[in-house]
Amino acid sequence: MAPLHKASILAVVLALATPCSAFSPSTSLGRSTFRATPTTTSSTWGSPAETTCKAKSSSQLSMSATIDLTGKTAFIAGVADSTGYGWAIAKALAEAGAKIIVGTWPPVLGIFQTSLKRGRFDDDMILSDGESKMEIEKIYPLDAVFDEPDDVPAEIRDNKRYAGLDGYTISEVAEQVQKDYGKIDIVVHSLANGPEVTKPLLETSRRGYLAASSASAYSAVSLVQKFAPIMNEGGAFLSLTYIASEKVIPGYGGGMSSAKAQLESDTRTLAYEAGRKYGIRVNTISAGPLKSRAASAIGKDGAEGSKKTFIELAIDYSKNNAPLEQDLYSDDVGNSALYLLSPMSRSVTGATLYVDNGLNCMGMALDSASMEGTLQTKEE
Repeated sequence: MAPLHKASILAVVLALATPCSAFSPSTSLGRSTFRATPTTTSSTWGSPAETTCKAKSSSQLSMSATIDLTGKTAFIAGVADSTGYGWAIAKALAEAGAKIIVGTWPPVLGIFQTSLKRGRFDDDMILSDGESKMEIEKIYPLDAVFDEPDDVPAEIRDNKRYAGLDGYTISEVAEQVQKDYGKIDIVVHSLANGPEVTKPLLETSRRGYLAASSASAYSAVSLVQKFAPIMNEGGAFLSLTYIASEKVIPGYGGGMSSAKAQLESDTRTLAYEAGRKYGIRVNTISAGPLKSRAASAIGKDGAEGSKKTFIELAIDYSKNNAPLEQDLYSDDVGNSALYLLSPMSRSVTGATLYVDNGLNCMGMALDSASMEGTLQTKEE
């Protein structure tokens, strides 16, 4: 073998030593989020985006592998305010350069549009550069419990909260999106509703159980059915689930735990079917508890004397028992979703990704009286 030139050896050493290699994480850690920096281009979904080494801010977690979604269009179903995971996912995608369009439940559509116009969400729309804002290009009325126009009963069509609105079934929204944008690249299902969620399963009616399944699980199946044909090959679909799908969570009733189990099972089946038929990926994120507007509406857990809502109790439990003793932010889920919806995860499909500070892996409650004196604590 010919001897290596000194310059060549130096180049190899520098290449191995630099922290800016394509998949090397930055060592500059701060907030529990990282921001995509939309400064590179990627011509196809099939190839990873180019990476650029940039100065890291001490106030944020950054990755040297840059995600660039410039030229991609993302439809997020279930955005009606700035407090939930759907908003955080939209913002992470916008940060990466994606065009954002959303679907909003008709009864709250007017309030959402008015709030946007009056600037009530302006602060929550600021991107990581501190100046530019996320832009929501279009808002579609969407009621995801209806697949076709004929499915809408007269009591809904004549309801004053639906007055002046039409075209809000899943098939109609998909058709309108195609007319407006042609083929799109990303679809996010951020939808869940259980009219009897505060009832134990033993007290849940058939109607309440099936309503939870329809709004929270089958709606994802229908979205894939109607949107996959208008998605570019290599696109991605993502939904949001909860640990109640596999563990008992008192207070999360009305058939919602069953609906989340359905959603996760359907994710795997849809990953196979939609992957083979349309070349798209289907994944779900099992997110930890977040005090969003929707979650806060679940109500009390029923414990005598408790003044906390279900979600407040769930957050307290997570903090006391998860392996990572830190707050969970909506941006944590937004950034994880960004990965699953980008070319960086081009070989990941049919997966349930836990973003819950590790609570899913625990088998015993650390704050239980029986565990007193046995806790693992951080070394000083």
